[in-house]
Amino acid sequence: MHNYIQVYQILCKHSVDTGFGFNTDFLEANVVNILLLLSGLIYVLKQFLGATLQNRQKKVVTAIQESEERLKQANIRLLESEKQFKQTEVVIKQIEQEAIITAEKVRKSILAQGKLDIERLTEAGKVSISIAEMQVREQIQKQITSLAIRQVSLELKRQMTVSIQSKIADENIMQLGDNL
Repeated sequence: MHNYIQVYQILCKHSVDTGFGFNTDFLEANVVNILLLLSGLIYVLKQFLGATLQNRQKKVVTAIQESEERLKQANIRLLESEKQFKQTEVVIKQIEQEAIITAEKVRKSILAQGKLDIERLTEAGKVSISIAEMQVREQIQKQITSLAIRQVSLELKRQMTVSIQSKIADENIMQLGDNL
């Protein structure tokens, strides 16, 4: 405290010499007026600032409550979304399993159809071979028959005489007569 008094005395002495300093006369310095004015300002501003601060506090409290409500709603939506996500995962797994089963069925069906097609083609090939063999046999038989007829007709022409021809004609006529 002694230091404060020394500083005050130095300032007062300095003001006398230079014209700047503290005026120690309270009445002359209007300290009372300044205190009254300051206390009036504090009283008026206290009510004004108090009302403004209360309004601001209500707004902040309302904003906090709204934020808390939005947080609760967001948490509820998050839980619902997680539940839907889990349900979607279950559905996706079911779809994947069904797709695997369907793919297996299709694969088996294709294999079975392929086997049937192979069997059908094999049978068709066997039938074609059989038909081809029969046609070849028929051609061979026709050629053999044709050759035999040629040989017989050549042999007959060589052995056929006029008397044998008339004898054959007479026998044919007799047969025709018996049939009538």
